Amino acid sequence: MKRIVLIIEYDGTNYVGWQIQPNGIAVQQVIGNALKSITGENLTLHASGRTDSGVHARAQAAHFDTESRIPAEKFAFALNTYLPPDIRIKASLEMPHEGEAEFHARFSVQKKHYRYRVLNSRHASAFLRSTALHIHTPLSIEKLNAAAELFLGTHDFAAFKAAGSKAETTVRTIFLSRWSRDGDCIVYDVAGSGFLYNMVRIMVGTCLDIATGKIGKGKIKEIIDSKNRENAGHTAPARGLFLNDVIY
Repeated sequence: MKRIVLIIEYDGTNYVGWQIQPNGIAVQQVIGNALKSITGENLTLHASGRTDSGVHARAQAAHFDTESRIPAEKFAFALNTYLPPDIRIKASLEMPHEGEAEFHARFSVQKKHYRYRVLNSRHASAFLRSTALHIHTPLSIEKLNAAAELFLGTHDFAAFKAAGSKAETTVRTIFLSRWSRDGDCIVYDVAGSGFLYNMVRIMVGTCLDIATGKIGKGKIKEIIDSKNRENAGHTAPARGLFLNDVIY
């Protein structure tokens, strides 16, 4: 038995998210079917975490245990011949599956890095329609960052979780929270010890609501202290969000 780790890139537009769901096709399901075709085994894929319907990934990590004799590095090539073009395996490698050095795609995570992209231009883009939120009114990087920097540190983010979250604790640590400009796009990078259900999208929506004057400037601390979802901003659409990296 060996443990194989996959580094996965996918466009989430056509999927109900990472995890298998009864209401549509999931990324986990598509990769699992491909693995069965290759190995003949019914394998369980464990990911670093779920991504919601429509959310993308540049470097999702997932592992499975197999008795296959296929060399670890060859799984990427084999899987990519079976997978649709909007799911790609960027790398595959073997990691320890027992003892103190045991690797687990979910439980070994130290940090996750998400990126949200906003197309801030007068007109929408034919090419970015599924991978960026379009806002035509000019946005101030200064106002966005004044809000974003207040997320840094360890806080109770109960006000930034969607209904349905089953997390045992709502305390998270944010190491990076920054907006920057990239051509016509404004990009939000956020890295943390972990994230609650829809947390990043609510953080983005709140920053945008502050930048557009819908929420008062400097209100982030009050919203965090309230622990009340109703005080935070709207949930930004899934299409602009990417799981950018997972740090182990």
